[in-house]
Order: sequence, then C-alpha cells, then structure tokens
Amino acid sequence: MTGLLDRRLLFVTGKGGVGKTTIAAGLAALLASQGRRVLACEVDAKGDLAAAFELGTVGFDPVEVPGGPWVMSMDTEASLREYLRLHLHVPVVGRIGPLAAAFDFVAAAAPGVREILTVGKLCYEVRADRYDAIVVDAVATGHILGHLAAPQAINDLVKVGLIRSQTDWMLEILTDPTTTGVVVVATPEEMPVTEAIELVGAIRDETRVDVASVVVNRTLPELFGVRDEVAFGAIAAARPGALCERRFDGIFDAARHATARRRLAAEHVARLRASVPDAVPIVLQPYLFTRTEGRRATHQVATSLAGELA
Repeated sequence: MTGLLDRRLLFVTGKGGVGKTTIAAGLAALLASQGRRVLACEVDAKGDLAAAFELGTVGFDPVEVPGGPWVMSMDTEASLREYLRLHLHVPVVGRIGPLAAAFDFVAAAAPGVREILTVGKLCYEVRADRYDAIVVDAVATGHILGHLAAPQAINDLVKVGLIRSQTDWMLEILTDPTTTGVVVVATPEEMPVTEAIELVGAIRDETRVDVASVVVNRTLPELFGVRDEVAFGAIAAARPGALCERRFDGIFDAARHATARRRLAAEHVARLRASVPDAVPIVLQPYLFTRTEGRRATHQVATSLAGELA
C-alpha cells in the first residue's frame, strides 16, 4: 500500500465544518517542509486555504508561500481558457463570455462536463510534472463523487476523438493508487463519522479512486485514567468533612465532563475503525487548543500529522 505522503495527487474532502481545509493546508505544509515542490489548490474559491497561509486574494495563477507550498484557487473560466490553449491550440485573448455561456449550456445537460475542467486541470499538473505533490482542498462530501467520476462520465458519453483520449489519461492518473488518493476528514462525532463511513463506501463502490486515509480531526487527549477517576470520587465523597472548599466542585465537574467527552469520541472512532476496510488507515489529529489561525496553526497541524504519519 502506497503511503499517504507518497502520492502525487491528494483530494481532501469531508463534511462541512470538520476542518478539511485545515487538514489540506497541514498536509501541503508538511510535504513542503520535506523539500518537495507542492501545489495546494482550493476548489470552492472561498479563500480559506489562502488564509491558512496568511495570503491575500489568490487566483488561478499559483502564489508561492515563503518556505511553503504554492497556493492557487480554481477558476472554471480560466481553466477553460487554459484547456483551449493547451489541448485545442485555440488562442484566447480576454474574456470568453459567449463561449463560457455555451459551455454552461452544455454542462447543464451533460454530467461531468463542468467537473472535468477542475479534475482535468489537476491531472494536467500531475502530468506536466511541475510539482512533486498536489494537495486539493476539494468540495465537500456531497459533491466529491461527481468530481472523481467526471472523466468516466465523459468516457461514457464520448466514445472516440480528442476528448475521449484526454479523459483516458486522466483516468489513468486518478485510478493509479500509487499516484492519487482521497483523504476523508471527519471529527469524532456521530454525524461526521457516519458521513465518512458512507463516503468511503461510495468512493470504493462508484469510482476506481483509492481512499488513502481517513483523518479524524479534533480528537481529545486522554487527560484522566481510571485511577484518577477513583481518586476524584474519593475526594468528592469527603465533602463536607475533610474537603470544605466548594470551588473544587467546578474542577471535578470539568474533569468528569472532559472524561465523558473523550470516551464518547473514542466510541465514534471505534465505530469508524470497525466500519471502514482495514486497508484504509485511520489518522488521529489532536484538537488544537488555540485561538490563532494562519501559518502558526497550519505549522502545528503539519507537525502533528508528521508524527502520526511517521
């Protein structure tokens, strides 16, 4: 099995709110720290990936982070312009409004047409070999299957010609487990774990793209063991005799709450482990108890992932 960090193309996805952008940024930073030339691409163009590296507005042209990866934001029109120039040898100057409108009309009728521009751009970068690794802050769970299956959907529609030959090499890249993998991000909670389990199954059943890993983000540390709980119970039972300070009650309540949350999270992680194939590694990313965002937090995530993936 090819290791997570050995892949050339990684799609990072997950339910909204689980921190997929944080994990994508951490992976890109980790790979860059190993001396690799890395491209980090944000598909939904919200700007969160750029913010993780404290960059301003990032567009289709990659921007280099000092000591880190190159960062870009996907743009459908720019990708279409690049496709016309590179593959059809059609020079395009300025905006391509009418052509883009025609493309939108076709995309609305045929599945996979719009998504192929995003996936095709990423596969092209792998083929062009300008980067050692490409980390994609991909769309959320509800849409990732459409992106991964886009080349096959086009192949089902077009049997011969230039477009068919191009989707053939895209499929070769996407379906090669030594090159491409999907990283599914979840948090140790009921709904995110359920969606992660369902997504892993759907990717394996409906596509030929390999699931490289499931990252469980925001896992809580085990602060107290069974002996600690026994000691806390004995101390609490001593009130109001030997222990008269009521302010300790808040400390004990907090300890019990932390222990209960940790155990519940562990149950969800155990369900995840039991539900996904053994071949899919489970990576635990600790909860970062920090208010800071940007490069410092991204570096912390990268360091933690390095320890987990060593």
